[in-house]
Amino acid sequence: MATIQEVAQKAKVSVATVSRYLNNPDIVAKATRLRVEEAIQDLNYEPSILGRNLRKSESKLLIVLIPSISNPFYTEIINGIEDTAIEQGYNILLCQTDSNPSREAIYFNLIRNQLADGIISMDPTVNRKNLTEIAKEYPLVQCSEYDEEGIISYVTINNELAAYHAVKHLIKIGHKKIAMINSNEKFLYARERKQGYERALKESGLSSYPDWVYTTDNLEFDSGRLAMKNLLNQDIRPTAVFAVSDILAIGALKEINATGLHVPEDIAVIGFDKINFSNMTYPTLTTIAQPMYQMGSMSAQMLINKISGKRTDSIILDHELVIREST
Repeated sequence: MATIQEVAQKAKVSVATVSRYLNNPDIVAKATRLRVEEAIQDLNYEPSILGRNLRKSESKLLIVLIPSISNPFYTEIINGIEDTAIEQGYNILLCQTDSNPSREAIYFNLIRNQLADGIISMDPTVNRKNLTEIAKEYPLVQCSEYDEEGIISYVTINNELAAYHAVKHLIKIGHKKIAMINSNEKFLYARERKQGYERALKESGLSSYPDWVYTTDNLEFDSGRLAMKNLLNQDIRPTAVFAVSDILAIGALKEINATGLHVPEDIAVIGFDKINFSNMTYPTLTTIAQPMYQMGSMSAQMLINKISGKRTDSIILDHELVIREST
């Protein structure tokens, strides 16, 4: 069975144009309408009756896109989204993309077919072009990660400033040899947090050695251990480490303890996010706290406002440096 995307491709128009034709053909230009009609006939396309009916009403369902359900960073955000959605008469559909484009396409088609009223995206690897196209026609909000050049409303924190505050804390307590465990810089938050790290060092007249910035492939515990192992084997060993996530920082703590060194006496560690596990480590982890529940709640409210036709502006929330035993 042909899809609306195939019809759009054959007619050389956008999916939104085909959708407009199906729902109100009179508003589509005549030449465009003829191309769409011809493509529909050639492909024997049959639009979903359910989808067309749902366009006239609300499904009361919000799609929430996350890359991995196993990452504890998303837990409190999801709680905030769900609580606010339920208060407003909505339910949520939690969709794990696994950073897989084919999965993303399935979830995007849900809203194209009006099986959901809007999307909250927390996936930093989501296809930006597809996301922008969806946002032009349907209610969509980004949470945490966002497109800095895009048109999509978002809720986030100032990642550059938060990283700056983390590294300035390390400098304030006497550290001059500060390393960084970063994630892939294709992600905006990784680029911004590196900028904050570099600004703090430069402002204090400290050097940033390339070998002291270790980039991981993913935000996993073992990646933090591997990164810390590499940093400990440097000719000039850092005395402090700033990690862009608590999971990486916890992995780093484990590796330091395994080598017989002590935190913070031999090396200090600071993380980012303030996940629940960060207060269960030995020693407890100094970290940057993101207001995760609030981020989720405000994202849901922003999306519901969009669905009802209200104007929404992007929001940058405050972060907090939580000082514990690891620094």
